[in-house]
Order: sequence, then structure tokens, then C-alpha cells
Amino acid sequence: MKLSTKGRYAVTALADIALNGGASPVPLGDIAERQDISVTYLEQLFMKLRRAGLVESVRGPGGGYTLAQAPEETNIASIMAAVDETVSALRCSDKKPAHGCGGSKVDCLTHALWEQLSAHVHVFLSQTTIADVIGKKLNPCPAVPDFIAVVDDHEGAEETAH
Repeated sequence: MKLSTKGRYAVTALADIALNGGASPVPLGDIAERQDISVTYLEQLFMKLRRAGLVESVRGPGGGYTLAQAPEETNIASIMAAVDETVSALRCSDKKPAHGCGGSKVDCLTHALWEQLSAHVHVFLSQTTIADVIGKKLNPCPAVPDFIAVVDDHEGAEETAH
């Protein structure tokens, strides 16, 4: 599963608006400068975000973008969908029901595993809002509270073993 810059930058930009805009429109140039994202790239993303009804544009002096809904009502999954970001761990195509994984007519041995992982990610992103992101209300997973430390320790152990 790989998350591209489309999804990352779209979420970052909307979080920036929530933090810095309030009811006032935020110019893309300001977001670009604060978040180190190309204005041209933001323009492409915001065209999609506006079409999806997630942001509203204000023209003229003092113009820019505002969130179309409160940060508490803007979930991350809708942002990702608006910019055509997929968060699927599946490598097979779900667009062709007659085909399974790898072009064959059957699902691969681990298909259900990756399908369930993708479903969990989608549920998490659907339940997480911009307000959660900017309010730093995202806690580590209770099942693996020290995930980063575990990964760092594992990588260090591999380096010393070689």
C-alpha cells in the first residue's frame, strides 16, 4: 500500500486551511509557502476538492479557499476520494469481477488478508476528520502503542546483525 503525494498534500492543505483560515479564505500561495507544496500542484488538487464540495473558492482581493464544512465534518476518506487517491493493499483490479488476482480467474491465496486490511484503513480514514488531525487527537494504535519504537529497534538489530 502506497500513499501518493495527491492524498498527503490534499489532507495537509485542508488541515492548513482549518488552522489558518477560520471563516477567512486562505490563498493557495500561503498554503504553498507554509507547507512547501507547489502552487501549481495545489491548484490541480483544489480543482478536484472544489468539485467534490470539500472547499469553496472566494475570488478577488482577499480571496482563496475555505472549508465547505466544519473540520469535524470533513473526513479524510472523502478528501482522498476527491483527489482520486486509493488506499488499497490489493494488487488485483476490483473493476473486473470476472478476473481474480494476477489476471487469473481466481483470487490469490492472500487476497482476503489484503482486502480486510484495505477495509480497516478505509474505516479508519472515514472515522478520522480534519479536526482530529489539527487537534492532535490521533492516538497510537492500542494494539501496537510502540510501533515506531518497535520498527526502529528491529531495523537497528538488523544493522548490527550484518
